[in-house]
Amino acid sequence: MTKAVAVHTPQSQSHPSGRPVQPPPVFGGFSGEEAPARPVITEGEAGERRFDHVAITSVFGDPAHPRTWSGAPRNLGVALEKLGVTVEGFHPHLSKTFKMGLAARHVMGGYGRLMTSEQLYRAAPARRHLARQLAAKAAERGTRHIIHTGALDLPAVEAQATADPMADRAHRIHHYLYCDHTWALAAEHRPDIAGYSARALEAYEELERRSLHCVDHIFTFGRYVRDHIISHYGVPAARVTAVGSGMGDIKPYIGPKDYAKPKLLFVCKHLFREKGGELVIEAFQQAVLRRPDLTLTIVADPSVRDRVPEHPAIDFRSALPWAELQELYRRSSLLVQPMLNDPWGQVYLEALISRTPVLGLRRNGLPEITGDGRYGFLASRADPQVLADLIIHAVSDPQRLAVMGARGQNHVLETYTWDRVARAVLFP
Repeated sequence: MTKAVAVHTPQSQSHPSGRPVQPPPVFGGFSGEEAPARPVITEGEAGERRFDHVAITSVFGDPAHPRTWSGAPRNLGVALEKLGVTVEGFHPHLSKTFKMGLAARHVMGGYGRLMTSEQLYRAAPARRHLARQLAAKAAERGTRHIIHTGALDLPAVEAQATADPMADRAHRIHHYLYCDHTWALAAEHRPDIAGYSARALEAYEELERRSLHCVDHIFTFGRYVRDHIISHYGVPAARVTAVGSGMGDIKPYIGPKDYAKPKLLFVCKHLFREKGGELVIEAFQQAVLRRPDLTLTIVADPSVRDRVPEHPAIDFRSALPWAELQELYRRSSLLVQPMLNDPWGQVYLEALISRTPVLGLRRNGLPEITGDGRYGFLASRADPQVLADLIIHAVSDPQRLAVMGARGQNHVLETYTWDRVARAVLFP
């Protein structure tokens, strides 16, 4: 059995959308920096805390790496360290050989055509394998508290025949989940959902339900996810808390901004179609016929360059230095990002912190991020004509964009910080 891998110091990498990725320094703890000797704790927080030592786990990569799950595990770990918590990272994974075996079992077991590796990770054998890796690493390190950034490595499938689904309960390990979505929410808008067999859909839903019920507490990015977990999966409300998310490295912009020039922006590091890239292009081509002064800058991976048409008003960028990407946010008057199924959207926060209103679909976390349309525009459905009409409406009033941008920036600064998330996680 392959053991979980502890946090290591990754090599510097470049981000397809231009964000520089800085590896943690080789000294110190989870963040690579020494935690403050006297963390700032308010009088109301001086009482009981959930833990003093915790492991953050991710199946998507090294939790300490800035690119893993958009940097959320690392940012949470750094914020917890500032509060005096010792943080380590576990990265349970599936070997290539194990994946090959799972793929064969997947097809023969009647789970349908295998389209992505995600299907393997969602199945019971993979979850059991990942959970056992974590149990072994926890026993080796004496870890008693684990924050899972996703449900795919939870121990719910460890002991299916027992009354207690948490097989490691005897070792007094406390499991917490920090999530931005659920399987049921994701399935509602997945572009590929028709390719899943009925058996696979039923199995994934049941595994999700059992995983959510086996943890001590669930922390969600959005309130809509919290409400869904309570109503759909039946988890007691006292065990689910919406804590939001924080920001990345982008700095607030307070300089001059010209909203009279309708400069649209779309930013995507991967999953071009799913993030709304094709939809944006179709909508823009319709809208520019009515507003010839519209321009669109697309920042994406070079691999999708041939999917972007040659058009004098469309500027395709890739591999941008961080400073240039940040400047694009600041110069743009509207982020047009109709993501088909993104549960939250860090890109929306990055735009709003730059005083750039956003335009997207009225689904998942965007209504919550925009204050139900106070800081952006919400399209009723994923239709190019609907989006084109909304783009024309949005850019028709520069003063409205300026007000939205200013209010949206204040909302993000007051609401979305990693210190705030860490405090909500640490203190009951």
